[in-house]
Amino acid sequence: MTGTVITFYSYKGGVGRSFTLANTAVLLARWGYRVLVVDWDLEAPGLHLYFGPHLATSPGSGVVDMAQEFLAGVRTPSAHEVRVGVGGVLDLIASGRVEDGKLDPTYARRMQSLDWEDLYRRGFAAHLEEYREEWIAKYDFVLIDSRTGVSDIAGICTAQLPDRLVVVFTANDQNLNDVVDVAHLADKARDRLPYDRPRHQVMPVLSRLDNRMEYERAETWQRKCAEVVSPLFRNWLVKTVTPEQMLRHVTVPYISYWSFGELLPVLEEQVPSSDQISFALETVAAVIAQQYDRTDLLRDNRDAYVAAARAQRRKFDLDLFVSSPRTLWRTGTELITELRLLGIKADRSVSGDPEILEQAADVAEHLCLVVGDELSRWQLTEAERFMRRTLSPDGAQRQMFCLLTPGTDRERLPGFLRGLRPLEFDLNVRPVRVARELHDLIKATPAKETEPDQQALLDAEAALREVPEQLPYADRVALVEETVRGMAGALDESDMELLRDRSADLSLLSKSHRNGAGVLTPVRLRTEVSALLARIERRITAFTD
Repeated sequence: MTGTVITFYSYKGGVGRSFTLANTAVLLARWGYRVLVVDWDLEAPGLHLYFGPHLATSPGSGVVDMAQEFLAGVRTPSAHEVRVGVGGVLDLIASGRVEDGKLDPTYARRMQSLDWEDLYRRGFAAHLEEYREEWIAKYDFVLIDSRTGVSDIAGICTAQLPDRLVVVFTANDQNLNDVVDVAHLADKARDRLPYDRPRHQVMPVLSRLDNRMEYERAETWQRKCAEVVSPLFRNWLVKTVTPEQMLRHVTVPYISYWSFGELLPVLEEQVPSSDQISFALETVAAVIAQQYDRTDLLRDNRDAYVAAARAQRRKFDLDLFVSSPRTLWRTGTELITELRLLGIKADRSVSGDPEILEQAADVAEHLCLVVGDELSRWQLTEAERFMRRTLSPDGAQRQMFCLLTPGTDRERLPGFLRGLRPLEFDLNVRPVRVARELHDLIKATPAKETEPDQQALLDAEAALREVPEQLPYADRVALVEETVRGMAGALDESDMELLRDRSADLSLLSKSHRNGAGVLTPVRLRTEVSALLARIERRITAFTD
């Protein structure tokens, strides 16, 4: 799949265009998309300032160098990208070479010496097409920061290169008088080009609207702006969504704190509330990620729309988080062990503290709630967070499961959990069956049936992992040692039936009796367990391979 080129344009300067682009690029990269940003605002470049603290190395060349290389006879596109270290794949092509955070002293002279009309007569358009082909093959999104006004450079950025436009403007007549006309001019210029590209889809972004202090005036201008820019929505907005509804979603508010310097609030506001600037920036990034599509879903549920955009290219560290209360801690541990044996990357959920939960990153694709009698308060918080932040409105692939102990009253569960098909398990039986059910639901394919010998090895591995750090009394230590050595002997003789029996014995011996007494499991026994476990894991790997 080829990437998409999007130009961020503004008719006037000082509207927050570069700010919006830089933060949008960071969000897309952190959501798993491969992103390139190109600073083509050659007369007033600034993207290197937004990304400066995060650059792997200072840009040694840029857009001006692309043009000068062409004039020097270089016809093979050169690499000018530098990596921006904000998480994910985000590269920058600056306007030119940067030294100590500033453009090099020769930049202004070199930039002003370029005659773009002459460059195009010499065939620079075809050279740019080669760059474009390389970019869309390597990146999911190429975001171009264009200079303001009507000019040769703006024509390159709005007519030749992009698939779509983002037009950033503020609530004043200087912006509104020309914002729609400029988009139409770009389409006319595009029609004259020898490249087969459709008419622009243009997303207008109303920027720096102060709706906190001057609410009534902001409302008046919001409606006026929506009326003026409504023609820009015609070829992509779902008909049931009004331009005013859409513009409200892509309005970036004025927050004085972020008006100083070149800042990236999306790095600080990880989980923004609706009154924070990153909330609006997330929406803009989501519309881009969704290819300007599904806007009816944005109207109905903004959080789910953003979550769906975030999840489209998301790669998770884990398949499943298992959330269990303290009373079912052992069950949760056993379930995790069984899931891992089936190839599911599972772990215990992050925390029972709601505040920590809210700040935690989503590292698992799915969530399983192990419920005893009733849902704990922090499990409820965790489930609500999962629903709010990760489930998309069209039933995306992320799932939540509810594992109930026998006798749990489903009517006491929250409404959104009562609608799930529950899985039940027996507290007195190791959760092998339910782990297999979860595997089948997550992978959408049945778990492979294991050969008898392989199952004996898996049972032995699970039993060895259960050996606790403390045993109830000293005589139990001797029994465990004897059983572990019996398992080793069975493995030596390849007697899988005996290995299975000894594994069952070890599981029973490992169960603790919480009476307050106990002795620490000796180091020598832990060493024997670790050595035998390593042998069994090698045998299991041999089966798998």
